[in-house]
Amino acid sequence: MSNILDYETVALVDDDDAIEIIDQTLLPGKTEMIRLHTAQEIWDAIYLLQVRGAPAIGVTAGFGIYLLMKHSKAENYNEFIGELKEKSDYLNSSRPTAVNLSWALKRMQNHIFEFCNIKALEDGSVCLDSAKEYDLKGMICEMRDESERIKAEDIDVCRRIGEYGLTLIKDGYGLLTHCNAGQLATCKYGTATAPMYLAHEKGMNIKVYCDETRPLLQGARLTAYELHSAGIDTTLLCDNMSASLMKSGAINAIFVGCDRVAANGDAANKIGTSVVATVAKRYNIPFYVCAPTSTIDINTPTGEEINIEQRKPEEVTEMWYKERMAPEGIKVYNPAFDVTDNELIAGIVTEYGVLGAPYKEAIADLFNKIQKK
Repeated sequence: MSNILDYETVALVDDDDAIEIIDQTLLPGKTEMIRLHTAQEIWDAIYLLQVRGAPAIGVTAGFGIYLLMKHSKAENYNEFIGELKEKSDYLNSSRPTAVNLSWALKRMQNHIFEFCNIKALEDGSVCLDSAKEYDLKGMICEMRDESERIKAEDIDVCRRIGEYGLTLIKDGYGLLTHCNAGQLATCKYGTATAPMYLAHEKGMNIKVYCDETRPLLQGARLTAYELHSAGIDTTLLCDNMSASLMKSGAINAIFVGCDRVAANGDAANKIGTSVVATVAKRYNIPFYVCAPTSTIDINTPTGEEINIEQRKPEEVTEMWYKERMAPEGIKVYNPAFDVTDNELIAGIVTEYGVLGAPYKEAIADLFNKIQKK
């Protein structure tokens, strides 16, 4: 079996004006690299989960907005900024829950504003009084460099999350994870899987259990695939088997990723995560959320304000089945994510360390420290 770590999840192919990704909808049966050239192709790839995972989506957004602006014909700042906003808004509409998407697009815009001495005003407008002389070529070069920095930082952040997460693991541990917060969701190591990969590198004896993660089966198709191909002792289970497994004593800790963390520590992750957290609390198993600070949204007070994406009913009624497995006309409830209450979380593992309760204060302190650097 080929090692999935040998492939780049997201890569910029500048000479072809393209983003190259692994088409994750075809895994594990087929590993196929595809190239995205147009705004529609990038939007579709994010929406259809050909590229997925909050960090990988953020990297794709950074590359995407650079490529879409690369051949801009804008002749002045007003035209350039208007085009940048239009294209950013379009890409941002592809998935509403993963904060890295809007974060990366906003970062790309802010970098250009800083490079050009453009001041963003509170009402959303801009002040050009102190702006540099208009330099389209220079701005495009800056966008390319910034998009590459987003990717490089993602790799570094995941490695650091792995190192902090590793301090929570002992030799012989059984670990449970839900959905895919692995390399396929990032550019390397993953978030929730980063401690597992580092433990494996160090020769630690760990066993990893993967929930299949209905209805899109990211745990079965992606996490189980990448961990197994990397040589980690991996076991797959149906989502509704996790309580039985936890009760058996096989699980010592749980690591999951997330798509958005609210300012109070509530965490939105793939649907079913809150069930795992609730059961873990019952059996006194520590439940850790692995979250790059780019995933923490300090402007969202609690999980109640997180916009939860609703998916098509066909994902439940007929996807993966040879024949439809539900009656015609049946109503379907299919949210892509749920929110885990902060009181169920034993720690939030970031690239700066492991945050503990009370999370509102811990998150605020962390961001204050980052801003002072």
